[in-house]
Amino acid sequence: MQPQAKPQNPNFSSGPCSKRPGYDVANLDISTLGRSHRSSIGKVALGLACSKTAELLGLPEGYRVGVVPGSDTGAVEMAMWSLLGQRPVDVCGWESFGLGWVTDITKQLKLENTRIFKADYGELPALNEVDFNHDIVFTWNGTTSGVKVKNGDWIPDDREGLTICDATSAVFAMEMPWEKLDVVTFSWQKVLGSEGAHGMLILSPRAVERLESYTPAWPMPKLFRMTKGGKLIEGIFKGETINTPSMLAVADYLDALGWIESIGGTSAAIERCNASYQAVAEFVAANDWIHFLAKDPETHSTTSVCLTLDAEPDQVKAMVKLLDSEGVAYDIGAYRDAPPGIRIWCGATVEPTDVALLMPWIEWAYKKVTQEG
Repeated sequence: MQPQAKPQNPNFSSGPCSKRPGYDVANLDISTLGRSHRSSIGKVALGLACSKTAELLGLPEGYRVGVVPGSDTGAVEMAMWSLLGQRPVDVCGWESFGLGWVTDITKQLKLENTRIFKADYGELPALNEVDFNHDIVFTWNGTTSGVKVKNGDWIPDDREGLTICDATSAVFAMEMPWEKLDVVTFSWQKVLGSEGAHGMLILSPRAVERLESYTPAWPMPKLFRMTKGGKLIEGIFKGETINTPSMLAVADYLDALGWIESIGGTSAAIERCNASYQAVAEFVAANDWIHFLAKDPETHSTTSVCLTLDAEPDQVKAMVKLLDSEGVAYDIGAYRDAPPGIRIWCGATVEPTDVALLMPWIEWAYKKVTQEG
C-alpha cells in the first residue's frame, strides 16, 4: 500500500543541498547588501565567515581559512595550480570529481611525474600504495559514488609531500583528521545547504610554507594567486577576497554557521548525518532488492548515500520520476556518470526523520514499477 506520511521536506538533492530546518530567507542579516565587500562592514562579515568556520571545525593552530571563487571546484583548482609541480604527484580517483582532478593534473597542468590510482565506482583504490614523499590529491568522500575513505590512518605524520583533499561532502559531516591534511576544500552548498559560487580553502602551515618557497613554472591566473613577493597574501584568509563575492551568499553562509552552532556544533551535525545514514542502512539490511554502491561497509558515505536496485535502468528512472511527482523526494537519481541507481543526500540539514519516512516510499515505488509495470 502507498504510505501515508511523507517527508516534510522532499529536498534530497546532493547539491545544491537542502536548506537547514527552519530556514527563512527573511531572517538573514542583509545589512551588507549594497555595500562594498571592501568596506568595513563587508570585511567584518567575510572575516567572520573565515574565523567562525575555523572555530566550529576546531582547526589546529596555524591553519588558515579563506573564501575563494568557484565553489569547491575553484578551491581545488587554486590549490593544484599553486602548489603542485615541486614533487611527483600521486592522485587518487574513484568517482567523477576525483577523476576530474586526474584529468586536470595530467591534461591541463601536464605534470609528467604523476601516478594515478583509480578504482571503479563502489570501491577505493589501493591507498596503501601511495608514496607520501609525493604530493597526494584525493577526495575524502566520493559524492557521486557514495564511497569515502575509512579514516586518516593511512596518512603518515612524517610525510614529505602535501596532502590535498577535496572534502566538499565531508566537512561538517564527518570526523576529519586535520593534522593529516595540508589542504582541504569544501563549498557552502553541500553539508551546510548554503548558496553556491564560493569555495572554502583551508591551508596548513606546511601548505603555506610550500606557497612561500616554491613558484610554479606556469603562468598563474589572477584568481589563483595567493602570494605576492614570495609571501602569502594573508588578507585572503581574513576576508579580503580575490574577487567580488556575493554578500547575500555570505549572509546565507553565516546563517548556516549560526545554525550549526545552535544545535551543538560540528559534532551534532555529524550525529545528524549518521542518524540519517542509519535509517537508510536499516532499510537496505531488511530488503534484498536494494544495495549500497559502496562494497565495503566501512567506506559507506554518510552524506551522499548511493544505492543500486535490482531493476532495469528505465525502471529506476521511473521510480525517481514517480517519487518526484508524489512530492516525496526530489533529485534523487544517481549522478549521470555513476551506475544507475538512486542517491539520497543525508547531510546535516536533512532531518533524519524525513529520511526514515522516505524509505517506505522507495519500497512502494519499487514494487509499483517492477511488479505493475
